[in-house]
Amino acid sequence: MACYCYMLECANGKYYTGWSTDPFRRLTQHNSGLGARYTRMNGPSRLVYVEEVPDHSTALKHEIRIKRMTHSQKAALVADTSRNILPRLQENLQTKHANTKSFKILSPARVNLLGEHVDYNDGVVLPAAIDRYATLNVEVLDEPVVRLRAEDLNAEAAFALENLAGKQDLNGQPLPAFALYPAGVAWALQEAGLPLRGLTVRYSSDIPIGAGLSSSAAIEVGFALAWQIAGGWEIPRIELVKLCQKAENEYVGVKSGLMDQFACAFGTARHALALDTRSLDWQTLPLPKDVAIVIADSGVRRSLANSAYNDLRADCQEALERLRAWCSSLTSLRDVPMQFLEAHLHELPEGPARRALHVVGEMARVEQAIACLVEGDIAGFGAQMVDTHASLRDLYGVSCPELDLLVELAVSHPACFGARLTGAGFGGCTVNLVAQDGVEDFVRWLKAAVREKSGREVPIEVCQAVDGARLAD
Repeated sequence: MACYCYMLECANGKYYTGWSTDPFRRLTQHNSGLGARYTRMNGPSRLVYVEEVPDHSTALKHEIRIKRMTHSQKAALVADTSRNILPRLQENLQTKHANTKSFKILSPARVNLLGEHVDYNDGVVLPAAIDRYATLNVEVLDEPVVRLRAEDLNAEAAFALENLAGKQDLNGQPLPAFALYPAGVAWALQEAGLPLRGLTVRYSSDIPIGAGLSSSAAIEVGFALAWQIAGGWEIPRIELVKLCQKAENEYVGVKSGLMDQFACAFGTARHALALDTRSLDWQTLPLPKDVAIVIADSGVRRSLANSAYNDLRADCQEALERLRAWCSSLTSLRDVPMQFLEAHLHELPEGPARRALHVVGEMARVEQAIACLVEGDIAGFGAQMVDTHASLRDLYGVSCPELDLLVELAVSHPACFGARLTGAGFGGCTVNLVAQDGVEDFVRWLKAAVREKSGREVPIEVCQAVDGARLAD
C-alpha cells in the first residue's frame, strides 16, 4: 500500500509534518482535534504538501528529514511541483466524487500583483486568485450540443460540437462575443483529441467584465473543468491551462500570455503565485496575514481584442528582432540585460524601445519583489508596485487618467503600501496592498477623495487570495 509524507500549514503559519496512507482523512482528523497536540493548539490546518513513498518505513525517514528542515526549506519543498503531488491528488479526488451529470463550478478572478506585460516575453509573473467568481451550473446532455445562458447578460446561445471552427450557432449565425470563450475552449480541447459531452450551462459572474481581473480566463478555465468532469478524462492541469490559452489566442483572437488562465487554475489560498512563463516552474509565496488586497475599479472599460494589446505585443517582438542584429542568441526580451538594451536603445524605433524598457525593467522589479515577499518586506514590495505603475503609464502607455488618479491618491494614504493598475491596462482596476487594520479607513478615504477630485463614485472591493477553479461544495 502506498504511503504519503505530508505537511500541514497551521493557523500560526508554521508547518506540521507527518505521514499517512490517506492524507486527506488525516487532515480531517487533525482539524477535528483527533491529531497531534501541536495541530490541536494551532489549528485549523490546511494540507499543502504530499509526497508519495513506497512504504511506511520510507515515510518515517522522509518525515524525520523534513522535520529537520528550516521553515524556508519546507516552503521551497511545498513549491516544488516535481515532488509535491497534492494538486494532482486534489484534482483526482474532486473528479472521482463529482456528480458527472449535474454540478457547479467556481472559477476565480485573478489579480496580478507584479509582472505586467512580461508573460508573453518569457518573464516571471506574480498573480493571485481572488474571491470573485464565475459560477457555472452544469447539466450534461446526451446530444452533442452546448446551450449557454449568460445570466448577467440576459443572453443565450447554442452551438454544435461538430461545427466549432465555423464559429456559428445552431441557426448558422455568427456566435455572439460572449459565446466565443466557451466555444473556443471546446475547439481547443477537441484539437487536443479530448472527447466532449454536450452541456447546458447557466453561468453568472461577480467579476467585472473589462476590469482587468481576467473574467474571460475564469470562464475559460471553468468550462474546461466542466468538460473534464463531464467526460471523465484526466489531463494535467497545466495542459488544461495551455489549451485555455490556445482558445483565447487562436479562437477569440487575443494574443494573451499564460498568466491569467494559470492563476485561475492554480490559485492558492493566502498566497501569491510566482510563475516562470518560460520554464513553467512555479512556487507559492505566502502573503502577509496583516495585509489586504484592495481592488478599486476605475469604471473605464476596454476590450482586449479591440484594443492596442496585440499592437503592444508586436512592438515587443520588433524590439527583439532588431536587438538580435547585435546578439543573435536572444530568444525573448527576458534574455536582454538592461545595460545592453540601453546601449542600443537609440537604434530602435520609439515605440518598440519604450516597450522593451518597460519589459526589461519589470522583470528586474519582479525579482526584487519576490525577495521582498520571502523576507516579509511588504513596504519594499509596495515600492515596486508604484514603480511598475509609472512604467506602465510612461513607457508602455496603457494607463489612463482615472487609473493614475486612483494610484496617486491611494499611495498618499498611510495604510497603503503600494498601488498600481492591474491587468493589461487601457482602463480597469488598480490593486492596492493595505494594512489590515487600516482597510476600513482606506476604503472610506479613497471613495471620498475620488468623489472630491472627479465627482465619480468608485467601487472598491476588499479581497483575499483563494484556491483555483474547483467544484462547489
